Amino acid sequence: LSQEEEHDDSAEVTWEDQQRINSFSKLNTRLRSIEEKIQELKVQKEALDDISMELELADEDEPVMYRIGEAFIHMPHPRAVKRLERDLANLNAELEKYTSNAEECEKQMKELKVILYAKFGRAINLDE
Repeated sequence: LSQEEEHDDSAEVTWEDQQRINSFSKLNTRLRSIEEKIQELKVQKEALDDISMELELADEDEPVMYRIGEAFIHMPHPRAVKRLERDLANLNAELEKYTSNAEECEKQMKELKVILYAKFGRAINLDE
């Protein structure tokens, strides 16, 4: 950028502009938090998928150790399979909820970017 472009402060920041900038910042922070949670849920989903494979190979007559919270409990094989299916369904629903929230944040951020870049151009940086 040339010196003239860097010091081109002809666009005055109004109260509404500041509110938009603040909203963008809040959405960006929320999006990062949601993305971290999505990553955590994906790791949990992978673990449950691995458990599912292990249960398919396990002897159905022997009890299995199933994790509930921080503890492991002996559970009959059929009950463990049902519990796993329920846990997977709950996890998928939660993952879908967070993904939807992330998409909504991105949509709102995109709208704010259009407005703010239209007014401030290169004088504002909304990218990471």
